[in-house]
Amino acid sequence: MNAPIGVFDSGVGGLTVMKEIMRQLPGENLVYFGDTARVPYGSKSKNTVCRYSRQIVRFLETRQVKAIVIACNTASALALDEIRDETSIPIIGVVEPGAVMAANTTKTNNIGIIGTDSTIKSGIYNKCLHKINPEITVVSKACPLFVPLVEEGLWEDRVTEDIAGRYLHELKEYDIDALVLGCTHYPLLRRIIGREMGENVKLVNPAYETAKSLKALLTEKNLLNTIGIDGREPTYDYYVSDGVDKFISFADDVLSCQVGKAEIVNIESY
Repeated sequence: MNAPIGVFDSGVGGLTVMKEIMRQLPGENLVYFGDTARVPYGSKSKNTVCRYSRQIVRFLETRQVKAIVIACNTASALALDEIRDETSIPIIGVVEPGAVMAANTTKTNNIGIIGTDSTIKSGIYNKCLHKINPEITVVSKACPLFVPLVEEGLWEDRVTEDIAGRYLHELKEYDIDALVLGCTHYPLLRRIIGREMGENVKLVNPAYETAKSLKALLTEKNLLNTIGIDGREPTYDYYVSDGVDKFISFADDVLSCQVGKAEIVNIESY
Protein backbone atom coordinates (compact mmCIF):
# COMPACT_ATOMS: atom_id res chain seq x y z
CA MET A 1 0.00 0.00 0.00
CA ASN A 2 1.69 3.19 -1.18
CA ALA A 3 -0.24 5.69 0.98
CA PRO A 4 2.23 7.74 3.05
CA ILE A 5 3.12 7.44 6.72
CA GLY A 6 2.61 10.59 8.80
CA VAL A 7 5.34 11.62 11.25
CA PHE A 8 4.98 14.59 13.59
CA ASP A 9 6.92 16.39 16.29
CA SER A 10 6.85 19.66 18.19
CA GLY A 11 9.63 20.93 15.93
CA VAL A 12 12.71 19.44 14.31
CA GLY A 13 13.62 16.70 16.81
CA GLY A 14 11.35 14.20 15.11
CA LEU A 15 13.64 14.31 12.09
CA THR A 16 15.89 11.89 14.01
CA VAL A 17 12.98 9.42 13.91
CA MET A 18 12.21 10.29 10.28
CA LYS A 19 15.82 9.50 9.35
CA GLU A 20 15.61 6.06 10.95
CA ILE A 21 12.30 5.30 9.21
CA MET A 22 13.88 6.28 5.88
CA ARG A 23 16.75 3.87 6.58
CA GLN A 24 14.70 0.91 7.77
CA LEU A 25 11.67 1.37 5.47
CA PRO A 26 13.21 2.67 2.23
CA GLY A 27 10.08 1.97 0.17
CA GLU A 28 7.70 4.09 2.23
CA ASN A 29 6.36 7.52 1.31
CA LEU A 30 6.50 9.92 4.28
CA VAL A 31 4.79 13.12 5.37
CA TYR A 32 6.51 15.08 8.15
CA PHE A 33 4.92 17.87 10.19
CA GLY A 34 6.99 19.98 12.58
CA ASP A 35 5.03 22.31 14.86
CA THR A 36 7.78 24.92 14.76
CA ALA A 37 5.46 27.80 15.69
CA ARG A 38 4.50 26.22 19.01
CA VAL A 39 7.69 24.44 20.09
CA PRO A 40 8.55 23.39 22.78
CA TYR A 41 5.81 21.02 23.95
CA GLY A 42 7.71 19.96 27.06
CA SER A 43 6.59 22.92 29.17
CA LYS A 44 2.94 22.76 28.04
CA SER A 45 0.01 21.20 29.89
CA LYS A 46 -1.52 17.85 28.97
CA ASN A 47 -4.66 19.57 27.64
CA THR A 48 -2.62 21.83 25.38
CA VAL A 49 -0.43 19.01 24.04
CA CYS A 50 -3.55 16.90 23.37
CA ARG A 51 -5.19 19.80 21.51
CA TYR A 52 -2.08 20.39 19.40
CA SER A 53 -1.78 16.66 18.65
CA ARG A 54 -5.44 16.41 17.59
CA GLN A 55 -4.99 19.31 15.18
CA ILE A 56 -1.92 17.69 13.64
CA VAL A 57 -3.63 14.31 13.30
CA ARG A 58 -6.56 16.01 11.55
CA PHE A 59 -4.09 17.64 9.15
CA LEU A 60 -2.31 14.34 8.49
CA GLU A 61 -5.67 12.71 7.78
CA THR A 62 -6.09 15.17 4.89
CA ARG A 63 -2.84 13.77 3.47
CA GLN A 64 -4.46 10.29 3.45
CA VAL A 65 -1.79 8.75 5.67
CA LYS A 66 -2.05 5.03 6.45
CA ALA A 67 -0.25 5.21 9.82
CA ILE A 68 1.04 7.92 12.17
CA VAL A 69 4.22 8.08 14.23
CA ILE A 70 4.20 10.54 17.12
CA ALA A 71 7.92 11.36 16.95
CA CYS A 72 7.76 13.39 20.15
CA ASN A 73 8.19 11.95 23.63
CA THR A 74 6.00 14.61 25.26
CA ALA A 75 3.09 14.03 22.87
CA SER A 76 3.61 10.26 23.11
CA ALA A 77 3.44 10.49 26.90
CA LEU A 78 0.49 12.87 27.17
CA ALA A 79 -1.65 12.42 24.03
CA LEU A 80 -1.08 8.98 22.46
CA ASP A 81 -3.80 7.06 24.30
CA GLU A 82 -6.43 9.74 23.74
CA ILE A 83 -5.58 10.19 20.05
CA ARG A 84 -5.68 6.43 19.46
CA ASP A 85 -9.27 6.38 20.71
CA GLU A 86 -10.30 9.12 18.27
CA THR A 87 -9.03 7.84 14.91
CA SER A 88 -9.05 4.58 12.98
CA ILE A 89 -5.51 5.20 11.69
CA PRO A 90 -2.87 3.06 13.46
CA ILE A 91 -0.67 5.27 15.68
CA ILE A 92 2.53 4.54 17.56
CA GLY A 93 4.70 6.71 19.80
CA VAL A 94 8.36 6.65 20.72
CA VAL A 95 8.17 5.90 24.47
CA GLU A 96 7.37 2.19 24.51
CA PRO A 97 9.97 1.22 21.86
CA GLY A 98 12.58 3.27 23.74
CA ALA A 99 11.71 1.58 27.03
CA VAL A 100 12.04 -1.87 25.47
CA MET A 101 15.47 -0.99 24.08
CA ALA A 102 16.64 0.38 27.44
CA ALA A 103 15.46 -2.74 29.29
CA ASN A 104 17.33 -4.91 26.80
CA THR A 105 20.46 -2.74 27.10
CA THR A 106 20.96 -2.48 30.87
CA LYS A 107 23.01 -5.04 32.75
CA THR A 108 22.67 -3.43 36.21
CA ASN A 109 18.90 -2.75 35.99
CA ASN A 110 19.68 0.91 36.72
CA ILE A 111 18.39 3.15 33.93
CA GLY A 112 18.49 6.92 33.59
CA ILE A 113 15.86 8.93 31.71
CA ILE A 114 16.30 12.49 30.48
CA GLY A 115 13.45 14.37 28.84
CA THR A 116 11.25 17.44 28.93
CA ASP A 117 9.43 18.54 32.07
CA SER A 118 6.15 17.03 30.85
CA THR A 119 7.65 13.69 29.87
CA ILE A 120 9.47 13.29 33.18
CA LYS A 121 6.47 14.38 35.27
CA SER A 122 4.21 11.94 33.41
CA GLY A 123 6.31 9.00 34.68
CA ILE A 124 5.55 7.20 31.43
CA TYR A 125 9.00 5.67 31.04
CA ASN A 126 8.92 4.42 34.64
CA LYS A 127 5.58 2.69 33.98
CA CYS A 128 6.75 1.10 30.75
CA LEU A 129 10.06 -0.08 32.21
CA HIS A 130 8.47 -1.52 35.35
CA LYS A 131 5.94 -3.35 33.20
CA ILE A 132 8.83 -4.96 31.32
CA ASN A 133 10.91 -5.65 34.43
CA PRO A 134 9.76 -4.71 37.96
CA GLU A 135 13.36 -5.00 39.19
CA ILE A 136 14.52 -1.98 37.16
CA THR A 137 15.42 1.19 39.07
CA VAL A 138 14.74 4.41 37.14
CA VAL A 139 16.46 7.74 37.74
CA SER A 140 14.83 10.65 35.89
CA LYS A 141 15.98 14.17 35.12
CA ALA A 142 14.19 16.95 33.22
CA CYS A 143 16.48 18.87 30.85
CA PRO A 144 14.19 21.64 29.51
CA LEU A 145 16.89 23.81 27.94
CA PHE A 146 18.13 21.06 25.61
CA VAL A 147 15.25 21.54 23.13
CA PRO A 148 15.76 25.29 22.50
CA LEU A 149 19.53 24.70 22.28
CA VAL A 150 18.96 22.07 19.59
CA GLU A 151 16.43 24.27 17.78
CA GLU A 152 19.07 27.03 17.68
CA GLY A 153 21.58 24.61 16.17
CA LEU A 154 23.93 24.75 19.18
CA TRP A 155 24.79 21.03 19.05
CA GLU A 156 28.51 21.46 19.76
CA ASP A 157 28.69 24.68 21.75
CA ARG A 158 30.27 25.60 25.09
CA VAL A 159 26.91 26.88 26.34
CA THR A 160 25.37 23.46 25.64
CA GLU A 161 28.32 21.73 27.32
CA ASP A 162 27.84 23.87 30.44
CA ILE A 163 24.10 23.16 30.58
CA ALA A 164 24.69 19.42 30.04
CA GLY A 165 27.21 19.42 32.89
CA ARG A 166 24.66 20.99 35.24
CA TYR A 167 21.81 18.69 34.22
CA LEU A 168 23.72 15.42 34.12
CA HIS A 169 25.97 15.86 37.13
CA GLU A 170 23.54 14.30 39.61
CA LEU A 171 22.76 11.37 37.28
CA LYS A 172 26.41 10.39 37.42
CA GLU A 173 26.05 9.75 41.16
CA TYR A 174 23.86 6.73 40.40
CA ASP A 175 25.11 3.43 39.04
CA ILE A 176 23.22 3.69 35.75
CA ASP A 177 24.56 1.88 32.69
CA ALA A 178 21.87 3.00 30.24
CA LEU A 179 20.51 6.50 29.62
CA VAL A 180 17.36 6.97 27.55
CA LEU A 181 17.42 10.10 25.39
CA GLY A 182 13.76 10.67 26.18
CA CYS A 183 13.21 13.50 23.71
CA THR A 184 13.73 13.21 19.96
CA HIS A 185 15.83 16.38 20.00
CA TYR A 186 18.40 14.86 22.35
CA PRO A 187 20.17 12.49 19.89
CA LEU A 188 21.47 15.63 18.19
CA LEU A 189 23.35 16.34 21.46
CA ARG A 190 24.61 12.76 21.64
CA ARG A 191 28.31 13.65 21.61
CA ILE A 192 28.05 16.18 24.42
CA ILE A 193 25.80 13.94 26.52
CA GLY A 194 28.05 10.94 25.87
CA ARG A 195 31.17 12.81 26.90
CA GLU A 196 29.50 14.01 30.09
CA MET A 197 28.15 10.58 31.09
CA GLY A 198 31.29 8.59 30.18
CA GLU A 199 31.89 5.45 28.15
CA ASN A 200 30.32 3.09 30.71
CA VAL A 201 26.84 4.52 30.10
CA LYS A 202 25.09 3.35 26.93
CA LEU A 203 22.93 6.06 25.34
CA VAL A 204 19.56 4.72 24.16
CA ASN A 205 18.02 6.45 21.15
CA PRO A 206 14.36 5.35 20.81
CA ALA A 207 14.28 6.26 17.10
CA TYR A 208 15.81 2.95 15.99
CA GLU A 209 13.30 0.85 17.93
CA THR A 210 10.41 3.09 16.83
CA ALA A 211 11.19 2.40 13.17
CA LYS A 212 11.34 -1.33 13.95
CA SER A 213 7.97 -1.15 15.73
CA LEU A 214 6.50 0.77 12.79
CA LYS A 215 7.65 -1.91 10.35
CA ALA A 216 6.09 -4.63 12.54
CA LEU A 217 2.82 -2.66 12.75
CA LEU A 218 2.63 -2.13 8.99
CA THR A 219 3.36 -5.81 8.38
CA GLU A 220 0.70 -6.89 10.86
CA LYS A 221 -1.90 -4.58 9.28
CA ASN A 222 -0.84 -5.58 5.75
CA LEU A 223 0.06 -1.94 5.04
CA LEU A 224 3.76 -2.32 4.15
CA ASN A 225 4.65 -0.71 0.83
CA THR A 226 6.41 -3.23 -1.39
CA ILE A 227 5.75 -1.29 -4.61
CA GLY A 228 8.05 1.62 -3.83
CA ILE A 229 11.11 -0.58 -3.39
CA ASP A 230 11.00 -1.75 -7.02
CA GLY A 231 12.92 1.12 -8.57
CA ARG A 232 10.48 3.90 -7.69
CA GLU A 233 11.81 6.69 -5.45
CA PRO A 234 9.67 7.30 -2.36
CA THR A 235 8.21 10.77 -1.77
CA TYR A 236 9.08 12.82 1.32
CA ASP A 237 6.85 15.83 2.00
CA TYR A 238 7.57 18.35 4.75
CA TYR A 239 5.18 20.74 6.49
CA VAL A 240 5.76 23.21 9.32
CA SER A 241 3.73 25.78 11.22
CA ASP A 242 6.44 28.48 10.92
CA GLY A 243 10.01 29.19 9.85
CA VAL A 244 10.38 27.32 6.56
CA ASP A 245 13.94 28.46 5.71
CA LYS A 246 15.29 27.62 9.15
CA PHE A 247 13.57 24.23 9.06
CA ILE A 248 15.00 23.34 5.65
CA SER A 249 18.52 24.32 6.71
CA PHE A 250 18.19 22.28 9.88
CA ALA A 251 16.65 19.26 8.13
CA ASP A 252 19.43 19.19 5.54
CA ASP A 253 21.93 18.83 8.40
CA VAL A 254 19.98 16.00 10.07
CA LEU A 255 18.77 13.94 7.13
CA SER A 256 20.86 12.15 4.54
CA CYS A 257 18.87 13.74 1.70
CA GLN A 258 18.20 17.29 0.54
CA VAL A 259 14.81 18.48 1.75
CA GLY A 260 14.39 21.07 -1.01
CA LYS A 261 11.12 22.57 0.17
CA ALA A 262 8.65 22.66 3.03
CA GLU A 263 5.19 24.18 3.19
CA ILE A 264 3.61 26.25 5.95
CA VAL A 265 0.34 24.94 7.36
CA ASN A 266 -2.08 27.02 9.41
CA ILE A 267 -2.39 24.22 11.95
CA GLU A 268 -4.78 26.18 14.20
CA SER A 269 -7.42 25.86 11.49
CA TYR A 270 -7.62 22.07 11.93
